[in-house]
Amino acid sequence: MRIDIITIFPEFFRDVLEYGIVRRAQVAGLVQIAAHDLRQWTSDKHHVVDDRPFGGGDGMVLKAEPIFAGVEALTGATKREDLAADQRVVLLSPQGKVLSQSLAQELTETTTQLVLLCGRYEGVDERVVDALVTDEVSIGDYVLSGGEPAALVLVDALVRLLPGALGSDTSAVFESFSEGLLDCPHYTRPPEFRGMKVPEVLLSGNHKEIERWRRDAALAKTRRNRPDLLK
Repeated sequence: MRIDIITIFPEFFRDVLEYGIVRRAQVAGLVQIAAHDLRQWTSDKHHVVDDRPFGGGDGMVLKAEPIFAGVEALTGATKREDLAADQRVVLLSPQGKVLSQSLAQELTETTTQLVLLCGRYEGVDERVVDALVTDEVSIGDYVLSGGEPAALVLVDALVRLLPGALGSDTSAVFESFSEGLLDCPHYTRPPEFRGMKVPEVLLSGNHKEIERWRRDAALAKTRRNRPDLLK
């Protein structure tokens, strides 16, 4: 998979992508990630990427021209219809579809090149959305200063689902949201700490009973923390 991030702050991504699973996946050749400065696709001497919104109002809007030029340079497509079936252009926006595990899985399984557009200020010129963007994605019902933190969240969610990115092929299967539930509680040594004991069933070696306990515990945690998921 190739992930291209278009942003006005490429340095935001310089160090953070060099840690953990994301770094290991890059070293292993499972994913290529690059952050591109939107300003390189401007045509004026001041490299202006934003302007005042038509109709008045507060804030600035990212201009359409450099975004279209950037996506064309990275994908070869001048509009959404020109994209290959395995190319997606994602706008990180609070107005988008909320990121979920199923959406991350779908993007990972169907995409070989992903272009992430990091919005800023009041957002991007709507013509970008109308003619170029394949998906608008939000990481939650709140507003950030820009799409860069959201892009990092999406990158991490996607990369860890790539085959071979995790230490075990089943690691991404038995996690929160993978089956619509939160993950079950986990314990490690020592078996007793400050009077708190690990559930006996986890020490029993009875794999069938352990699996049943984990399922029940996952249901209980979901009911307690995220009852909306049970609907």
